[in-house]
Amino acid sequence: MEEKLAYTEGAEQPISMHPKKFALWLFIVSVVMIFAALTSAYIVRQSEGNWLEFDLPEIFWYSSGVILLSSLTLHWAYTSAKNDQLDQLKLALSITTLLGITFLVTQWYSWVALVDRDVYFVGNPAGSFLYVFTGLHAIHLISGVIFLIIILISSFRYKIHSQSMTVMEMGATFWHFLGGLWVYLFIFLLLNH
Repeated sequence: MEEKLAYTEGAEQPISMHPKKFALWLFIVSVVMIFAALTSAYIVRQSEGNWLEFDLPEIFWYSSGVILLSSLTLHWAYTSAKNDQLDQLKLALSITTLLGITFLVTQWYSWVALVDRDVYFVGNPAGSFLYVFTGLHAIHLISGVIFLIIILISSFRYKIHSQSMTVMEMGATFWHFLGGLWVYLFIFLLLNH
């Protein structure tokens, strides 16, 4: 009898994850695979020759700073939610959302700068890849901004606090992933343009 008690006391709890968080992680993995395939294709195509050499628009540096700053403000929102500082949560989420929109605007102006340098989507593959990278990332970032707006609305309805963090955690995970993805793409393009 004592052996059975000792055995059941040592039983471990199964590892579990919220189903929505699991779905988010599956989505993130699929996005990583897409961008890994695209960057691999970029390197292979670049090695074949006929590659347009051009400097990246300076605005990419600014957009990188904006996305990194937005990750900091979102972390501020996350810690505010965990500590039930709901006014700071709303402020930090508002700033993060505005920074996300600012990033999208800077991406638009980066395309304008590319056109000014005679780099187009159609034509040389170097330009095509750049538009695909930035455009695909912008599409994901639009979904991230929509997610931030949903979280912001929830925060104004007092649905996000220390006892209800699932949506906040998912939003933070996705936003930080998007920031990290941009930094990866920017460094990749700096080293391989």
